[in-house]
Amino acid sequence: MSATPQRTSPEGPEGRGALSRPNRAHRGRRNRRLLGAVAGLTTVGALLAALPGTAGAHERDRSDRGGKGHGHGRTVDVQLLSFNDFHGNLQPPSGSGGRVTHTNPDGTTRTIDAGGAEYLATHLREARKGKRYTVTAAAGDLIGATPMLSGLFHDEPSVEALNKLGLDVSSVGNHEFDEGAKELGRIQNGGCHPTAGCFEPGKKFKGADFPYLTANVTHEKSGRPLLDPYFIWERNGVKIGFIGVTLEGTPDIVNAEGIKGLKFGDEIQSINKYAKILERRGVKSIVALLHEGGFPASSSYNYNCDSPGPGDGISGPIVDIAKNVSPQVDALVTGHTHQAYACTIPDPAGKPRTVTSASSAGRLFTETTLTYDRRTRDIVRTSVGATNHVVTRDVPKAPDMTALIDRWNTLAGPIANRTVGHIAADIDNPPSAEERPLGNLIADAQLAALSPADKGGAQLALMNPGGIRAPLVHKASGAEGDGVVTYGEAFTVQPFTNMMNVVDLTGAQLLTALRQQVSGSNQAAPKILQVSKGFTYTLDLTKTGADRIVTDSVRLNGEPIDPAKTYRVAMNEFLSGGGDGFSVLKEHTNKLVGASDLDVFIGYLGANSSAGAPLAPPATGRITVLK
Repeated sequence: MSATPQRTSPEGPEGRGALSRPNRAHRGRRNRRLLGAVAGLTTVGALLAALPGTAGAHERDRSDRGGKGHGHGRTVDVQLLSFNDFHGNLQPPSGSGGRVTHTNPDGTTRTIDAGGAEYLATHLREARKGKRYTVTAAAGDLIGATPMLSGLFHDEPSVEALNKLGLDVSSVGNHEFDEGAKELGRIQNGGCHPTAGCFEPGKKFKGADFPYLTANVTHEKSGRPLLDPYFIWERNGVKIGFIGVTLEGTPDIVNAEGIKGLKFGDEIQSINKYAKILERRGVKSIVALLHEGGFPASSSYNYNCDSPGPGDGISGPIVDIAKNVSPQVDALVTGHTHQAYACTIPDPAGKPRTVTSASSAGRLFTETTLTYDRRTRDIVRTSVGATNHVVTRDVPKAPDMTALIDRWNTLAGPIANRTVGHIAADIDNPPSAEERPLGNLIADAQLAALSPADKGGAQLALMNPGGIRAPLVHKASGAEGDGVVTYGEAFTVQPFTNMMNVVDLTGAQLLTALRQQVSGSNQAAPKILQVSKGFTYTLDLTKTGADRIVTDSVRLNGEPIDPAKTYRVAMNEFLSGGGDGFSVLKEHTNKLVGASDLDVFIGYLGANSSAGAPLAPPATGRITVLK
């Protein structure tokens, strides 16, 4: 598959990662030898700090996958294949989450079924054929918020699949921190889960074959990167450096306990810092893998975001980042927003630079051609081109991926196939909608479970939209029959297993929370909370910021919210901890901890539906939107 990684010493302390993964060729026997010595250490960071030779910068030759290609003159074409936000979608994602939109030459559109690891593997392997120089990279959120087949096993199946896909390197996304930094260390380095143990008799999880990069995630006390900040890929003297960063705002969207003691730095500053370090090491061709993104003006994957001029068709955080990242960086592979684009945004020197994203869930992959000049050791920017390709399902399935999925499905089957409810039609989760039918259902389930006096006495429930990961689809996904909701399908909707909280909030705090949906860190990309029945208000999108909330429209069961009154509010622990920019929710008092959000959801489905009386999609209208 690939040659043994070649490692070099890092450039001082800034090139060392506390959880860096040792050389795969030697790691197994070294870890067995050291196991007794480190058995008393209590954290992954402490354990790995005890391992000798854990350097912080990877350098490896991983691209010799056959083919002759362009590579014998002054310039060589390096094929960069990339994707992002895979989220453990080993099986084809269902519903609208498993389709992409294509714009035809006449302006009409059509949708294409896409995604699934069996098809992604086939497409990537076909794309590599005939290419002597090819490297595969990702921009984070490969795991976390995953369907049950991966999530039930703490994403070990996804990492195993990514290894088989031939992934060379990835930045870390915010969802890689869903179970905390300690668990991320295990994902990188391997070992059995600390509480669930090993999932298959006689088999220990090996960890990721590829390095995860965290150039902007450091320990507050030491300043050392959590994982390797950069990676150097080399083939026949052709060197390309990869710098990986996650979004600076990660602490706002993950549970605080799991990242305690870590600092998330500025993306631009971190990329620019390591670009200089790579240049000092003689690496002039550099790609940034960045888990932050933008929003193209069209949802079609083949939309031309360079019309009428370079980068004119895209907005969002990536635009400012791309315009300020050092000209030393030749291309940016991005993610997080789950959008598809291949744009040209000028760098600070005004030179064109490619910025790409491949949607999410393995539905697309990006092919970028990097023309490398052997004399200057740099990329010829004017020759860089990038295209997003659909992971269609009309190609043969990769047999090794099928075997992997079948193996894990066998383990998951007894749990995943259990019936937990029945629905009369699709209950959708449209990401562009302010109010979503599935969001209403989940909020209603939380209110129903936590409204009894002995369960917390909740009067309303709030649900963060990012915690709803998939729709409930009426059509059967397997042999369960149409309209049947299985445990696996419910898990895919709510994979985080957050504990439910019931807290006291004043009416004034509730109003502030509503305003924080559309202001502060959420002003550019609003996060509209899904609300339980009986809670209503008007959202005026013709206004800006906090003024979008029409204050005198906010009511509970028809009564205006009283700023001085105290209300009992149900929400998951992520929200009660101030996640998603809702800092006011941290000011709660009188907290009661309930069951997990998944258990609450499943309990509601079971209590309110049957084969003879399936659950209908909840009506919308709780949030009146003025546009």
